[in-house]
Amino acid sequence: MHLYNTMTRRKEKFEPLHPGRVGMYACGITAYDYSHIGHARSAVVFDVLARYLRHKGYDVTFVRNFTDVDDKIIARANREGVSSADIAATYIAAFHEDMDRLGVRRADMEPRATEYIPAMLELCGCLIETGHAYAAASGDVYFRVRSFPSYGRLSGRALDDLRAGARVAPGEDKEDPLDFALWKAAKPGEPFWESPWGKGRPGWHIECSAMSEKNLPLPLDIHGGGQDLIFPHHENEIAQSEAALGKEFARFWVHNGFVQIDSEKMSKSLGNFKTIRDILKQRQPETLRFFLIGKHYRSPIDFSVDAMDDAERGLKRVYECLAEAERARARSSWKPGELPAELTQEWATLDRAFGEAMDDDCNTAAALGHVFGMVRLINRVLEDKALKNRQGTFALLEKFVRAVADWNAILGVFGAPPEDFLRDLRDTRARRLGLDMARVESLLAERAEARAARDFARADAARDALSALGVQVRDTPDGPVWDMA
Repeated sequence: MHLYNTMTRRKEKFEPLHPGRVGMYACGITAYDYSHIGHARSAVVFDVLARYLRHKGYDVTFVRNFTDVDDKIIARANREGVSSADIAATYIAAFHEDMDRLGVRRADMEPRATEYIPAMLELCGCLIETGHAYAAASGDVYFRVRSFPSYGRLSGRALDDLRAGARVAPGEDKEDPLDFALWKAAKPGEPFWESPWGKGRPGWHIECSAMSEKNLPLPLDIHGGGQDLIFPHHENEIAQSEAALGKEFARFWVHNGFVQIDSEKMSKSLGNFKTIRDILKQRQPETLRFFLIGKHYRSPIDFSVDAMDDAERGLKRVYECLAEAERARARSSWKPGELPAELTQEWATLDRAFGEAMDDDCNTAAALGHVFGMVRLINRVLEDKALKNRQGTFALLEKFVRAVADWNAILGVFGAPPEDFLRDLRDTRARRLGLDMARVESLLAERAEARAARDFARADAARDALSALGVQVRDTPDGPVWDMA
């Protein structure tokens, strides 16, 4: 398996430091609001990566943190007249609800920043003792960026270029504009903890250094997050961790691409801010997850109605094929006879290609392409009357059903019973389009009654009325089935 390493800017063969065991840390949310689609993408990307590593036999310890003390949390708490702890608890619970709906498995450890204050103070003290940090008269503690010669290597930024645009903000007591806060002196109305430098709270960057180092052996095999975290957050994590501990912080740096909304950056000021909850009012959770894995994780992804419609259609194709395969397995009487060799070879090639795509930097987009190749193959076999009842066809359908289960274990999008999923998808789309469900049910009942009475003119009229509503009816051995046109 190869992963793209942001540090080296190339794909590298992934081999954990300790054979068979993987330590992975991903930066989690700052818990002050409902999670948005950008959070969903990062969570799904690292959920799939953890799933695939486990599929390959690795013993994975996955840590994803929560930032539960921060300027934004404090500001919201003050606005609402509650504590910062209450705000953080509310939105951590909401995050879990949203991720559960998306099929994102809980991390093995989910540390919260406020649980690791002693570890953060320990790191700050070590950095001061070694000259990498200093306590200002204000009670703030800053990291001396220029004391760490390799600063900038993750983001590819030069110190002199950073210095040219750096400024000291009012109230800051820095030696150098590049220096960043490890510890912040408490302001009135803020939560605080006692420290050797007075009452205060941690800076954002020191939190992840403490939480990762206390839960996983260093160096981490994988440290991940969104591309927006490369600078300054991950750059600062590297500097403070390696300066304090004297060892490599992480071996592989994995970053997912940005999410845009209709080709624009997501922003509350633009009115295009999409929370997960907003989206799931209109779409099934599997559709959103399928959309998120439909592009390579490092590529930017553009959320739009058309893109979600495409994801919905793609997911439906797989589930329809699975439903047909399961019906064929249950109904047909199988007779001796193998499939043509070229069909079994085509299946084997596609099956192998799925794994190769996942091994190539967790390329879910390419892997899904091979899934659709298998779906097309199964559909061809099911439609070929000459192959309909062969035992070789039964064996291929068995492989397909098992493969869907394997894909779901890795990708997390094919786990529902197909008939249930297709019905829910149809009903979700009908609600989104404002379909009059009472009218549909009435016309379906009228058509069924007319057909039973052999009044085919009235049955056709009911069918035409359904068609005018955008509803198609298909008669099957199990009875009529309707769907949106």
